[in-house]
Amino acid sequence: MRTRSLIFTLGSCCVASLASPTQVVLGTSQVELRIRQLHGRFLHITDIHPDPFYELGASQSSACHRPNFKDERPAGYYGTPYSFCDSPFSLTNFTFDFLDEHWSSEIDFVIWTGDNARHDNDDDLPRTLDEIYDLNRAVAKRMEHVFLKKGIPVVPSLGNNDIWRPNKIIEEFSSIWSAFIPPTSSASFHQGAYFSTEIIPDAVAAISLNTLYFYKKNHAVGGCDYTDPKDPGTIQLDWLEEQLEAFRHVPPSEANYFSECYPRFVELNLRFQDTILGNLYGFSFLDADEINMSSKTSSRGTLFETLIADFSEIPAPLEDTRYDDYAVVNVNAAIVPNPYIPSFRIFTYNVTGLSTLTKDIGSDPYLQTIKATQRRRALNHEQVRTFKKPKCEHKKFRNAWRCQPHKLWHSDSESPSRRNSLWSPLGFAQFYMPRLEEFDQTHDPEFELEYMTFPLSSLHPDEQTQNITDHQYIIPLQLLPEELREPGAVESEYTPYELNDLTIPSWLDLATRLAKNKELRLRFKEFMYMGGVEE
Repeated sequence: MRTRSLIFTLGSCCVASLASPTQVVLGTSQVELRIRQLHGRFLHITDIHPDPFYELGASQSSACHRPNFKDERPAGYYGTPYSFCDSPFSLTNFTFDFLDEHWSSEIDFVIWTGDNARHDNDDDLPRTLDEIYDLNRAVAKRMEHVFLKKGIPVVPSLGNNDIWRPNKIIEEFSSIWSAFIPPTSSASFHQGAYFSTEIIPDAVAAISLNTLYFYKKNHAVGGCDYTDPKDPGTIQLDWLEEQLEAFRHVPPSEANYFSECYPRFVELNLRFQDTILGNLYGFSFLDADEINMSSKTSSRGTLFETLIADFSEIPAPLEDTRYDDYAVVNVNAAIVPNPYIPSFRIFTYNVTGLSTLTKDIGSDPYLQTIKATQRRRALNHEQVRTFKKPKCEHKKFRNAWRCQPHKLWHSDSESPSRRNSLWSPLGFAQFYMPRLEEFDQTHDPEFELEYMTFPLSSLHPDEQTQNITDHQYIIPLQLLPEELREPGAVESEYTPYELNDLTIPSWLDLATRLAKNKELRLRFKEFMYMGGVEE
């Protein structure tokens, strides 16, 4: 029987061995940390890419480092949208100031998926190892100041631009991230820059994977070869199999991952579908959510075209769909306006029935009842599934991960990934800066709501809850556009998807609607590329 603890990426997870302590926040005792109010929201922020050499008025052809008077779109004060320029300090500082003022009192934790150094895209100013470390230290200090000092846990992961030589940076990052990594995770971090940490005491944890060990461009590793148990990627996946949850930087695909890392990573996600609610990534800079994570990916042109083609192949009707075969991958848009515009997401998740104070969660009677129910159901939903293909009979494939005997498969129609229940992801709101070029020293920038996945009707209390004085709004009213701050709206451009939650059935429903509905598909494409060029 598996002892069930909860791990969070988009939601909950279950692990027998995890008992990580809560982060000890700078200047805050663990007792003080445990009395945070639970809001049912978290921030996902990624790809900040601050650039100390960014110069106002510089040319895009120089990565915004040097002027060229022939350039018709010189570098702006707060950044240069749809360019190959990284973030000026003015943009990164404003972003943290904005989050501090508007969101630090409204969220439970922060998922921070890497890339805190500039791109190495200027031959005249090659990026140095000291610069990478200095920029990561600077961003980490802002994370500590804005969130950790207020008792809000922050869970970082490495980005592909946070490294010099992929596997020789661990000691330095153990210092840079010392405030984020609990002592009990020190061994795993020193082994490969991956770790686990509780983010809601005695209830919810997160795991940060170092996906650079899976990344094809990392030539210093062996690519998760089944015959090499000492390969760093294989060791990490063995560790992941024990932890059963992850959020990471480089999103999984056969294009990004080694051919042996990808099928095993997919198999783990599907095998523990009852414990993994979703996956959070940076790296691609797009706003893209993939519904199906199969062991085979298609290549049919642009990412948008590939997604729509895949969505079109989802079996109909959905009632007959085998939900066991699906997992959800969320790729968040980036802060850096390269090649789109600054953006971040606020996710919400189900905390209905729980105490609102984190110090009460571990002993909460409702949580204990849910855990007991999950333990009983887990015993009745274990099965062995095999997916061997004819080519596995060939000698050259016999030692491939995808051809090995499969272990117990865990799926449950009542799990939080399949049915809206405790810890299920409910939706997200994406905020962006569409008028980036208009802002300068005399015109303050603004992050605006771009869209939400929620139904319009969920933004305000219904008849049953409208008299509750402490009603928890999905998005605080002051952060909504004025037209949505009062109840009564019957339609809005900000709520195109109308998803009741982000469970697998809801995502598949959206996927099939996107395949059939041209107008909705065009909105999806617009959000995906944020007005920029399709890639």
